Amino acid sequence: MYQSKINVTLRKSILDPQGKAVHHGLESQGLKSITEVRIGKYIELMIDVDSETDAKRITEEACKKLLANPVMEDYTYTVEKISS
Repeated sequence: MYQSKINVTLRKSILDPQGKAVHHGLESQGLKSITEVRIGKYIELMIDVDSETDAKRITEEACKKLLANPVMEDYTYTVEKISS
């Protein structure tokens, strides 16, 4: 069993209105030293396969097919074995 931890973020060139709103909210709370906020999403997958290579292949496929929009978003992930 493997666990994939995936972070999906908007590309730097894409306007992030949610990040702007949160940034504005933080500024209004007195947190003036925060200069930028970018909002993304975190996803965990539990994958029942025998090898890390297969787990990475499935994670990559899931990211490309559904979890991230390759036109607007970047993603990174880690895969770790959680049981034998």
